[in-house]
Amino acid sequence: MRRLLLALPFALLPGFALAAEHDHDHAHHDSLSAHEHGAAELDAALDGSTLEIELRSPAMNLVGFEHAPSSDADKRKIADARKQLEQPNNLFGLPAAAGCSLADTELESPLFEGEAHDHHDEHDEEHESQHSEIHAHYRFDCATPQALQALDLQGLFKAFPGTQKIQAQLIGPKGQRGAELDADQPRATF
Repeated sequence: MRRLLLALPFALLPGFALAAEHDHDHAHHDSLSAHEHGAAELDAALDGSTLEIELRSPAMNLVGFEHAPSSDADKRKIADARKQLEQPNNLFGLPAAAGCSLADTELESPLFEGEAHDHHDEHDEEHESQHSEIHAHYRFDCATPQALQALDLQGLFKAFPGTQKIQAQLIGPKGQRGAELDADQPRATF
């Protein structure tokens, strides 16, 4: 299932094979092709009773900066964003009737790495000079998956006002759908 979800953005791009041939140097930036501030990507796949959601966003949208934290205020913003990301039920508006319980959470970002360990090497310096992104991956087990008709990202837009639009791709029992969401139109159906 995880492999399916990770392959999803590429499956949706027409002519991906052609683009890959001409874009060798930028392969690691393909997830957010231009690293556009205010824009994020969300993939969701409902497979049986398992719902997987993956959010990819420039750190700027979630914490207001992309550099390594240089002050206590920066560290607080990172900790606050991480705490909100660790509570996905508040972000994705899953209906109570679906009975979805969080089974797994993975949060990845160069900004989070400093919290877990304090070693500093050339690899860290390399990260600091790049645009920082935050990746969040969630897996839910849903008791009544047929009650899960849509995701409502209103909570995500409220929690992270720097996120202005989300390019969403959803795979569910009715097939695959794409939608561009914003605070005025925060709902995507499966």
